[in-house]
Amino acid sequence: MSSTSMKPGTSRAQRTVWIVIGVAVLAMVLTMVIASMVQADKQETLAVDAGGAQVVREDSRIISQAPQEKAVLVEFLDFECEACRAAKPFVDDLKEEYGQNLTIVARYFPLPGHMNSMNAALAVEAAAQQGQFVPMLDRMYETQADWGEASESKAEVFRDFAQELGLDMVTFDAAVADPQTRERIERDVADGTALQVTGTPTFFLDGELVDVATLEEFRSVIADSVE
Repeated sequence: MSSTSMKPGTSRAQRTVWIVIGVAVLAMVLTMVIASMVQADKQETLAVDAGGAQVVREDSRIISQAPQEKAVLVEFLDFECEACRAAKPFVDDLKEEYGQNLTIVARYFPLPGHMNSMNAALAVEAAAQQGQFVPMLDRMYETQADWGEASESKAEVFRDFAQELGLDMVTFDAAVADPQTRERIERDVADGTALQVTGTPTFFLDGELVDVATLEEFRSVIADSVE
């Protein structure tokens, strides 16, 4: 009798049942293994898609540096975005109230539907390279109603802002024209996109998306983070 023979008294029907059960168990095990491999592959793909995205980078522009930092708030913003302009007074309040412990960082995220959002970002970054990041940022929001939603380039208007701030205009013009300036902005956009930022303003607190319904909730989250 071969090693695969059943015990004496085992019927053909019983043997068939056991074979079917064995095949079913093997199929179930293979399905679980394949599913596990697919899930692992999905996780690896997601990690690759993120491409090393960072909520904040070492060279990100700082709105307010806390001398005794306990938390970092990052805003992905668009200077032509009306919601960003509306949020600015609130961000300023946070800086005033929690600035001792809360560092506030800005990341560029010009939206493609805004004609001058990239031009504005280029001008702000060029000003930042001369130590005038916050003054130019403030100027953009103060005047947004005058140039926002325009269908033509407002680059010359932004250049006037730079002159009003007393910037070296040769250096400013060179920075605006430098491909590396645009690349820096586009790196912020790439990070934001990988982090699933789809609109502005979008905030992250200590690396986590701030998901709140009201400003009161937002303020409470900030207060808890700096305690």
